[in-house]
Amino acid sequence: MHVVRFDEAPSYDAPGHALMQMVRLQGREAGPADTVWLGVSTIAPGGGTTLDASGVEKLYVVLDGEVALSNGQDEVKLRRWDSCRIAPGEGRQLRNDTDRDASILLVMPLPPASA
Repeated sequence: MHVVRFDEAPSYDAPGHALMQMVRLQGREAGPADTVWLGVSTIAPGGGTTLDASGVEKLYVVLDGEVALSNGQDEVKLRRWDSCRIAPGEGRQLRNDTDRDASILLVMPLPPASA
């Protein structure tokens, strides 16, 4: 068993992210994980990410507030407990267009282990 207390979760920075506080809950520098890592991002009003695509699947769950999520063609507003899958190669942009913080859970695969 590996426990990470939220107030002790390691913070991290990512390119193309503005007005966001991000922590890892499991995996990477937060501890051992075999297949995925978990993170929580708090997005301040006016904050968000640039429109980018990556080669891996991303799963998002809004924990609090409202987040606008776009793939460059379609845009949806996600609210508490709503979730969205972004496919490998699909663009994604997150924005907080409201006047209060929003929190979102991110699940992403880890790179395959070297043989």
